[in-house]
Amino acid sequence: MIFWNVFLNSVKLPNKKAMFQLNRVGLDIAIFYILLILFLTSIPSFIHRLTDMDRFGSDMNFVFTLIYFFIFYYLPLTIIVFGIIFITSYLGKLLSKILNRKLHYSLLWKMTAFTITIPFLLYTIISIFFTVDDSYLMIAFIYSAVLLCKMILHYPKRRI
Repeated sequence: MIFWNVFLNSVKLPNKKAMFQLNRVGLDIAIFYILLILFLTSIPSFIHRLTDMDRFGSDMNFVFTLIYFFIFYYLPLTIIVFGIIFITSYLGKLLSKILNRKLHYSLLWKMTAFTITIPFLLYTIISIFFTVDDSYLMIAFIYSAVLLCKMILHYPKRRI
């Protein structure tokens, strides 16, 4: 139930009410939510891997294919996405200092993590029907950065 509420509020971002609802979510829920979104995002690639008989290792057992997919697709994807979230939230921290907003890094990290919902769902839907280029990840990064900037501007300025 909580993941459904997190999903609905993530889709509504940068709405002020949704943003403040997501700020109350714990960091453990945010991390598990990202892993869940990444799992859903990787399903079309896994299906493509199972159905494509011309690729290397297409004659492998299902269990070995599952292990291979986890080690060489899901795990690197998770590391890259977490790295991009860390970089984007650090840039958000710099922006919040420039704009004189009092925001902690952990809050910016959660907000950045929830901004990836729409780009990743679009990627999942598109990749079911077409092959998606890796440049889409750069578009998703730009989308998250712009959305984070809008959310930072919702917070009041720091009192001096």
